[in-house]
Parts: sequence; C-alpha cells; structure tokens
Amino acid sequence: MTPDVETASEPSSNAIEKDYLDQIPHDVEMSLFDHLEELRRRIFYSLIAVALCVAGCFVAVKPIVKLLEVPAQGVKFLQLAPGEYFFVSLKVAGYSGLLVASPFILYQILQFVLPGLTRRERRLIGPVVLGSSILFFAGLAFSYVALIPAALKFFISYGADVVEQLWSIDKYFEFVLLLMFSTGLAFQVPVIQLLLGYLGIVSSGQMLSGWRVVIVGATVLGAVLTPSTDPLTQSLLAGAVLGLYFGGIGLVKLCGK
Repeated sequence: MTPDVETASEPSSNAIEKDYLDQIPHDVEMSLFDHLEELRRRIFYSLIAVALCVAGCFVAVKPIVKLLEVPAQGVKFLQLAPGEYFFVSLKVAGYSGLLVASPFILYQILQFVLPGLTRRERRLIGPVVLGSSILFFAGLAFSYVALIPAALKFFISYGADVVEQLWSIDKYFEFVLLLMFSTGLAFQVPVIQLLLGYLGIVSSGQMLSGWRVVIVGATVLGAVLTPSTDPLTQSLLAGAVLGLYFGGIGLVKLCGK
C-alpha cells in the first residue's frame, strides 16, 4: 500500500507548487486611478533621470564626439551650416544620455510591472532583462568595432582616387548613431525566441525548420536597419542576426522547449 500512497501524494505536491508559483506575492488591490498615478510618477522620475543624464553628457560631449569619430580615420569633418556642430552635440548628448539613464528607466518599469506578476513570471523577468541588456550593449560594441569601420572603409576606398574625403559632421553622426542603436535592437532576437519558447508559442524544432525564411528575413533586416547601402555592412549585420538566431534556438532547446 505504501507505493500507492506515495503515488497519490506526488500530484498533490506538484499542484501545491504550481499554485504557489501562480500566486502574486504581496497582492494589493489598487484602483485604476492609483495605477495611473503610479504610472505618472514612474514616467516623471524617468524623464528627470533622462534630462539629468543628457545635460551631463552635453557637458562632456567633446570626448564622446571624438570617440565616435575614431572609426573614420583619415576623414576630415566639415560644418556645412551655422550651428551644425551644436545640433550634432545635442543629438549625441541625447542618445548618450538616454543610454546612461536606461538602467534607471528599466528599474522604474520593473517597479511598476512587478507587483502584478506571479512568482513564475518573476523568475522569468530577471534573466530576460539581464540578457536583453547584455545583448543590447553587445550590439552597440559589435557595431562600433565591426560594422561602422567596415562600412567606412568601403566608402573611403571606393572613391579614394576620385574625390577627397570631406564629410558633413551631421550626416556622419546620423549614420553612426542610427547604425549603433539599430544593431543593439537587432541583437534582441534570442530574447524574443526565449519568450516565445517559454510561452509555448513556438518550439525550438519549429524555429529550426524555418531556417530558410529566417535567412531571407535576416538579409532584409540587414538591408533595412543599416543606413548605408553597401553590401558588406548589410552582410555583417545579417550574419550576426543569423548567429544570434541559431544560438537562441540552442537556448530554447536547453530550456526543454
């Protein structure tokens, strides 16, 4: 009779654990007005943080500008209109400030969302947020180290014996900033895969079976996200996205999905 007792008690313990994970800890009833007030407060804190970080980056914008000019070795930048460098400085400070303030913004988002999540969902959100942050900064680094130098080298060598390399500083930074942030967003592919796998929407086998569509999609994504039209930059970004996609399949497989 003992084995029957153990067998009968096993589903009960699993059910208890499932109920525990599906509970919302410290659940507090809030009215719609209270939720809106909480959202308004979190947004206000985030905007203050962004404003302070943008102001700080604007004060120290020259070293940031020089750092972003490093990939364009041998190119002379021109200010083609009055105040062009000033507006470039504002643009660089804006992107940099948003990047510096992103951890605080993420913290405010989590503080708003966490009270409504179950214990099971809270277990998922930590690795997702951490992985997404790491991948985004990895995308920025990949763009700065590989994509931007490759694109600039292509453009410089293509017209080296025909035109002198004198570039508009505004157009250059528009190209660099857009490429860096679009690459950071493209590097979120494994996070999306893990979420889809965890929710049971798509399995690792289904992800792998659609590899032909993914190759076409990565090529199109590389063409859309890169502000330049050179095939080298587009191929590098498409290759990176494909590598991340197949790596994401491995992670989903490891999670048993």
